Amino acid sequence: MSTKLLASASLILLLSACATPTPAPVAVEAAVSRAQQVEAQKTAAIPDAKVFKRKVAIGRFSNETRYGRTFQTDANLDPLGKQASDMLSTKLIASKKFLVLERPDMGKIIDEQTRSGMAPGLVGVDTLIMGSVTEFGRSTTGKSGFLSATKIQTARAKVEVRLVDARTGHAFFSATGTGEASTESGEVAGYGSKADYDASLNDRAISAAISDLQSALITKLEERQWRTDILKSDGRQVFMSGGEKQGVKVGDLFSVVREGEKVKSGQSGFQITLPGTTVGTIKVTSLFGDAENNEGAVAELVSGSAPTSNSAGYFISEQKK
Repeated sequence: MSTKLLASASLILLLSACATPTPAPVAVEAAVSRAQQVEAQKTAAIPDAKVFKRKVAIGRFSNETRYGRTFQTDANLDPLGKQASDMLSTKLIASKKFLVLERPDMGKIIDEQTRSGMAPGLVGVDTLIMGSVTEFGRSTTGKSGFLSATKIQTARAKVEVRLVDARTGHAFFSATGTGEASTESGEVAGYGSKADYDASLNDRAISAAISDLQSALITKLEERQWRTDILKSDGRQVFMSGGEKQGVKVGDLFSVVREGEKVKSGQSGFQITLPGTTVGTIKVTSLFGDAENNEGAVAELVSGSAPTSNSAGYFISEQKK
């Protein structure tokens, strides 16, 4: 029996020695470099979308809750409402989709313009954002055992905003955002963390509420028609407001529109502008200016017509697809 086992083992060793080993895989470099592949993926993943910046301003943001209210009635002394306004303004600026103009601190800006010898000026906006903190509260909960205890501090906030057409005063959209922030501490047999009053929970709860409504707010603002004014025109060459920082690029096509007649509605009482008439198409040939407040574009007439000297009653609009 042992002889047969020895013979079998020898045969297995012999066959193993004769077997051809599988070669290790060899990395083959692609036709293009790795850096080129990464760049191509970035280009494919992020389409070059046009973003024409709308002009917006936060007109009023108040605290309608009892939290943080003092005997002062001045809205500028309301820390909770001012904090919510600043957070929303910061998020709109960070989105890089809007020209955010100052309103709550406009008095200070006008004072500074006067000291600098400048004529006080106020740039009009397309949309005013009005809002308030309508709910805010804190709670402390916990559990106590024989040798252990836990403490949970929670802050909750609710923020409501509405968008108002600056030309008519019509509130055309509203949104609500809610947010919550909490912290927990505990101890066992006298050991562990002990949490005092955490004021940062207030900030985090309001920030979460603003973030909750941010997406719906930005989407609605972007639905508004982008338009700009004609700075100067000779009928063939048109100088228009808005340049690179507002999303305008060389080669862009825009419509020259003659504004429709304004008629007062007996049904709603609003001043209604009848649909305008597209009279021409222009193509951007160059840009000028170095900041959002002084940039513009030079365009040539491609088809139709453009005003020759007096551009009152005309405006530039993005072309509808």
